[in-house]
This record gives sequence, C-alpha cells and structure tokens, in this order.
Amino acid sequence: MAAPRRGKPPRHWLDLGRDERRDAVRELGLPAFRADQISRHVFEHLDLDPSGWTDLPAADRGRVAEAFLPSLLTSVRPLSCDGGTTLKTLWRLFDGSLIESVLMRYGVPGIRSSGSGRNRATLCISSQAGCGMACPFCATGQGGLQRNLSAAEILAQVVAGARALRDGEIPGGPGRVNNIVFMGMGEPMANFKAIMATIRTLTAPAPHGLGISARGITVSTVGLVPRINQLAEVGIPVTLAVSLHAPDDELRDELCPINTRWNVAELVDAAHRYFRLTKRRVSIEYALIRDVNDSVERAELLADVLRRDGGHGWVHVNLIPLNPTPGSKWTASRRRDEAAFVAALERRGVAVTVRDTRGREIDGACGQLAASVAAE
Repeated sequence: MAAPRRGKPPRHWLDLGRDERRDAVRELGLPAFRADQISRHVFEHLDLDPSGWTDLPAADRGRVAEAFLPSLLTSVRPLSCDGGTTLKTLWRLFDGSLIESVLMRYGVPGIRSSGSGRNRATLCISSQAGCGMACPFCATGQGGLQRNLSAAEILAQVVAGARALRDGEIPGGPGRVNNIVFMGMGEPMANFKAIMATIRTLTAPAPHGLGISARGITVSTVGLVPRINQLAEVGIPVTLAVSLHAPDDELRDELCPINTRWNVAELVDAAHRYFRLTKRRVSIEYALIRDVNDSVERAELLADVLRRDGGHGWVHVNLIPLNPTPGSKWTASRRRDEAAFVAALERRGVAVTVRDTRGREIDGACGQLAASVAAE
C-alpha cells in the first residue's frame, strides 16, 4: 500500500493551512495581510495567475507566482458526453504521472441525458496516481500505484472544475460544485494525511477555503479499517462510502485483495462504528459483475451482513453497473439480474439505488482514459 518514493511536487498555496500561509508570506518578505489577499484570489476568484492581481504590487506578483503558485496540472485530453454535461479530463502532473477527474452536471433543462431533479454538479477527483489495491476488475488497479498526490494536486482538480462551472463552460449556465466525491483514481484512505488537508481546505469558509459543506463530500475506501476508525474520530461529517463488492470473504478476497488483511466482518463493523459516531449514513458501493457477485443469493447474504442493531437504517447500498475495461473478463450484469438483485434487497428492507451510468462512451471508468493514453 505504500506509495513508491518519487520526487515531491512543488509547494503550492493550496498545500498550506491558514497559519502556514501567513508564515510563508512573511518568509517571502511580504506583510502578513498579503496572505488573505492571495487566498481571496485563489479561493473566491479561483484565480491562480497573479499577473492580473491589481491589489498586489506589480513587483511582488512574479515573486508570489514563483513561490506559491507553480503549475500543477496540465490538461492532456478533455472528453465530454451527455450533451456536454459530463466532462472527463486527463491531467498530466509535474513528473509525467496521469490522473483523471470527472465533472457531472445534473438536471440541466433541455438536456435529457443530464437526468432530472435540481440543477447540481458533482466532481469526482483522484487522490493517487494509480492505485495499489489491485482489484482485478478496476482499470486503475491494473496499472499499480505510482505515487500519492499532494493536497494541492487534489485541490487543483476542484479549482479547475469550479472554474469551468463558474465560467459557464458546462451547459446549464454559470454554476458551482455542490458535491465532491473521492472516487477517482487511487485509494483515498491510503493517502490519509493529504486527504484530510484537502477536506479542511474544501470546507473552510471563504476566503480561507472553498466553503463546500462537509455533507457534500464523500470519501470512498475499499476497506482500510484503521483509517475508517481514524476518520470517525476526526469529527468532520463527510459521507463514508465503502467499496464492498461482495458479502462473503471467499469472493471478496478475489475481488478486493485488501480483504485478506481486514475481512468483511471487520470492515462492516468499522463502517457501522463510523455511522454511530458521526450519525452519517454509510454508502455501500457494490459493482455488479455478471455471473460473479450478482445472484439473488448474494443479495440476500448482503442484506444479512449489513443488518445491525435496529436493522438497515444506517446504510444505503449503491449498485454500480460495471463499466468493463478493454480485454477484461469482467463485464456488467444482465438487466434482469440487476433488477432481481435490487428486488431481493428491497424485500429485506435495504435502501438501494442503481448508480446513473455517466460517461461510458468517454472511457468513463476511472483509469481507462489514463491507461489508453499511457499505452499510446
């Protein structure tokens, strides 16, 4: 699970906490109040280019850019679908590593493929370049782990998405990011320190952060039990999403090798503890794989595994039609099997939904686009 040792990305304003920012500008020979000015440009105006900051002396703008605002992400290949309301971007990092983020806008009038309901936007972001969890049905896992991302590299994905929405680059007019999901490339809990720094900046009110509600942030994990327990103790009410994918150890050992370290019972116990401490309902992510984990019997076993004191009210099952990777033996369940799985859970009183499949035609599954470009 440890990330390989590689060169560190350059220090960025997005890496720093509030007090660190003040210290940093003093070290540069600037008065402390400049820290709040810089933060207003970065977090309120989403502007990472000081050349046009007229409230900063012209002589200081280049110094600030060099010291605090190096380029972190370079867009390699943006792809869109769903009438332009789904935008997937492949980014190249300073060392050549590739990551992906996906911006999905819902409820856009006149664009049926954006879905119904209120106009809202969700941004799916990466926390690692590659992934070390080795789940065989996942494109990212097949490529292995390259390195952890810095907090700034993670936050830069959010700033880019927020700027695209603000500037009306996504159909539906100017908007803002409502939800952040750590479900892109990588295992977030294996990069815990950077994830927590990111969440604190995401939730900090302007001008010291992006002012996004903690309740609009979801952190996923394939099952790092000690980190789930640690997250529960932090006291920030983000949503926990557990990528379970199988209700029994025999199958989950194959689908999620981390299960050989922390088994299904230990993982579900930790997830339930998270619910008890935070009062936040846990999401159970379950990729439906044809003739592997999609039988009615496994749905019934899943319901049994998730039952805790008081029943199933602490949890919601999010079924994911598998987006198969090229050449893989794993593929999506048949519609009739998916429907039978849902019905079996509902009979047992388990809250369940089937995730909207966005971005299939643009290598929608995490890691597919990066893998295809790396192979070119």
